[in-house]
Amino acid sequence: MTVFSRATHTATIIAFVGLLASCATAPPPPSAVPSAPPPVAGVPRPAEGPGLPPRTQGKSRWVPVAWSELPGFESDTLFEAWNAWLKSCERPGPAFAPLCGEVRRLSIASPDEQRAWMVSRLQPYRVESPQGGAEGLLTSYYEPVFKASRQSGNGYNVPLYQAPAGLASRKPWYTRQEIDTLPEAQAALRGREIAFMADAIDVLMLHIQGSGRLQLTEADGSQRTVRVAFAGSNERPYRSVNQWLLEQGVTRINPWPDATKAWVAQNPQRLPQLLWSNPRYIFFREEALSEQDASYGPRGAQGVALTPGRSIAVDRESIPYGTPVWLASRGPAADLQKLVMAQDTGSAIVGAVRADYFAGTGAEAGLLAARVNQPLRLWALWPK
Repeated sequence: MTVFSRATHTATIIAFVGLLASCATAPPPPSAVPSAPPPVAGVPRPAEGPGLPPRTQGKSRWVPVAWSELPGFESDTLFEAWNAWLKSCERPGPAFAPLCGEVRRLSIASPDEQRAWMVSRLQPYRVESPQGGAEGLLTSYYEPVFKASRQSGNGYNVPLYQAPAGLASRKPWYTRQEIDTLPEAQAALRGREIAFMADAIDVLMLHIQGSGRLQLTEADGSQRTVRVAFAGSNERPYRSVNQWLLEQGVTRINPWPDATKAWVAQNPQRLPQLLWSNPRYIFFREEALSEQDASYGPRGAQGVALTPGRSIAVDRESIPYGTPVWLASRGPAADLQKLVMAQDTGSAIVGAVRADYFAGTGAEAGLLAARVNQPLRLWALWPK
């Protein structure tokens, strides 16, 4: 989630329908690992690896493979991916820090030169579950843009809050319903308003994505664009609002959020019930948005700005932050075979072969993010 944790990015649009990957379990004996897991449609069956032993990486099992296994490796232009890699080198992990000087020098190299360097310096590993499953799930998220006002009134009455004083990490705070109704919760947030928005469903969307941009009207009438980034949560469990709607007998829940707004327009008295069905609540911090920042997304859990189309959120217990990853996924929403960087995480991103693809900023990116829900394979590229 931005930081879309989620520590940007607390959950994705697709999390509304509860499509979450399950946590991996302890590795089975080697004899129990299938030699050829079912292929993803359109992705070649894995080739034999180069003979190195598999690696155990937290919740995942990494199987060494030849570069020829990576679908589309010879055709990726790599330029945008290299920009994302340079961002990772602002806060590299210990395994990749020694390579960052070379990564920077190669930023002006041709794709073929960059590819040749990767082959010489990195070893690809097919990411699998401990049981040997190589197929997983790809979803997507984005950075929404909303209009907001520094002051309440004129239709802008739904607040976005900074974290309250004394909010403790991993310690539950008031639920969403309690924040809306209890005087003591409201007192703790008084004066912590960053801005006010006009639509409670849009605020909920911002809470789900974990960050966004505000086209903000200041108190003096001037306008500017700022970013609001994840600054903490009430540490309550996430519940799918779409699942709640289905339980109420609502049959049209997509496209999100338009269908939900239509339902609220017909049932305005039930809006609090809908919102309170999800007890999780997100707090934000305001960040200035420079011209250079505008081309990147919010900061992910790695602490670096996300690159549209080249950053993914992962389960950090399966793939460490800052790892270059080859991603292959084909579905009705997108055909993706490309180099990406593991730079974020999210509460719905759990398991070995699980990723959330950062689509970018604005409405067009939101349309793509809402549609991506398709098979996935991943290859971690690790220093030799």
